[in-house]
Amino acid sequence: MMLVSCPWCGPRNDDEFTWGGEASRVRPDDPSSLTDGQWAAYMYNNDNEKGWVIERWWHARGCEQWFEICRNNVTHEIVSIGPDGEAS
Repeated sequence: MMLVSCPWCGPRNDDEFTWGGEASRVRPDDPSSLTDGQWAAYMYNNDNEKGWVIERWWHARGCEQWFEICRNNVTHEIVSIGPDGEAS
């Protein structure tokens, strides 16, 4: 279990949240215009580097807000949390 502190609701168990991927990845404006290969590359070709990453998380079983977390994906240590675009 990992404790995540929602910016709106406070500390909650991680099973209330859905991971939304790395914040630096931008969804294509018009996914229907992409070829199958381009869409597959967007979906599956992630850097997946070890260490500190800024991720988007959704409080699915709570306030339903999206926010960003700066988290170490090896140790799961979280150093900052903020609304979209505000984790440092």
